Amino acid sequence: MDREPAVPKASMQGWMTSQSQTITEQKVEEIRRVLDQHRGERHLVALQDFPDPDALSCAWAYKLIAQQYDIRSDIVYAGALSHQENIALVRLTGLPAQRWTPQNSKEKDLSPYQGCVFIDNQGTTTQLLPLVQQAGIPIVVVIDHHTAQGELNAKFIDLRPQVRATSTILTQYLQAGLLRLDTSNSEHIKCATALMHGLRSDTNRLMQAQEEDFLAAAYLSRFCDVQLLNSVLQASRSKRVMDVIERSLRNRVLQNNFSIAGVGYLRYDDRDAIPQAADFLVTEENVHTAVVYGIVHDEDEELEVVIGSLRTSKITLDPDEFIKEAFGQDSQGRFFGGGRSMAGGFEIPMGFLSGFNENSEYTRMKWEVFDAQIKQKLFRLINPENGVISTV
Repeated sequence: MDREPAVPKASMQGWMTSQSQTITEQKVEEIRRVLDQHRGERHLVALQDFPDPDALSCAWAYKLIAQQYDIRSDIVYAGALSHQENIALVRLTGLPAQRWTPQNSKEKDLSPYQGCVFIDNQGTTTQLLPLVQQAGIPIVVVIDHHTAQGELNAKFIDLRPQVRATSTILTQYLQAGLLRLDTSNSEHIKCATALMHGLRSDTNRLMQAQEEDFLAAAYLSRFCDVQLLNSVLQASRSKRVMDVIERSLRNRVLQNNFSIAGVGYLRYDDRDAIPQAADFLVTEENVHTAVVYGIVHDEDEELEVVIGSLRTSKITLDPDEFIKEAFGQDSQGRFFGGGRSMAGGFEIPMGFLSGFNENSEYTRMKWEVFDAQIKQKLFRLINPENGVISTV
């Protein structure tokens, strides 16, 4: 297949700032060369374990772009789709993402893959990275809008923390000519709709969007199926999600305009209820930041991990800096969490302490210890004078 011709610079004037335009032009030429060098290969596109709309839509856009270079791409994730909008997005658009569970991913034959791609993550939030490394698959592409999570060894890297959504970056690739969207192509329409949802989701319904994000949304509006997008957005919350939100309301502790809530144990498939609870708590009067966390357990793997989400409306609070300062790093120097503008998250493996029994006294005590420890670390930053949780 012939390579798509580059779009003349003049045609990109007016839809991006000059600095953004320069960066995009450079990155488009770089990724064009890299994809050309990998023609005819098969790539594994690895998403974070619990992919959000931004990750899912961008992986789809990459897959379509790579097809222009005869590159076959398989989009995979090792966790679950538990947010109702994510499930609706995949089902209604036919988004080609596959779940590789921790069990069957170890049995997968990775020999057909000549390259690995990380979209909206840098390999630190997926269980697939060790498998990729063990199989000796080179990392070809990394595209993300989060801050750098460590040393990356990839042929092409596009990290732009100043951009609010990875969907904005992929949309800029499209408009720069890596793929010409066609309104008569149903897959193009569905992918553009997914990108619009991803952009909207990561910018809090465009309320935190910057100029680049608005310009990307304006371009996608030419191809977006509004009725399809509305169907995705109208997906109902499950009863289990509502139960977690109710738990967060009941357990929240308020101090210095922060709302902190531990919600206890959750099933692996309900993990996305935690960020939804944080989204809800931050809307309370006189609260600018909410942190919700719980212990997520996988019954099949007998694994447990502390999962937490932060949401803030305070412009001067940097979620990435706050979470990294609160929870630090593991023995290999990897941070337990991080963030972007107005949002962040953390995951702390429980290791040999894992093991869930619903009626176990040990399980109850374990939650009490982790709950107290997390609150202590958070309140050390929220109330640095004494670091003590107020019981009033």
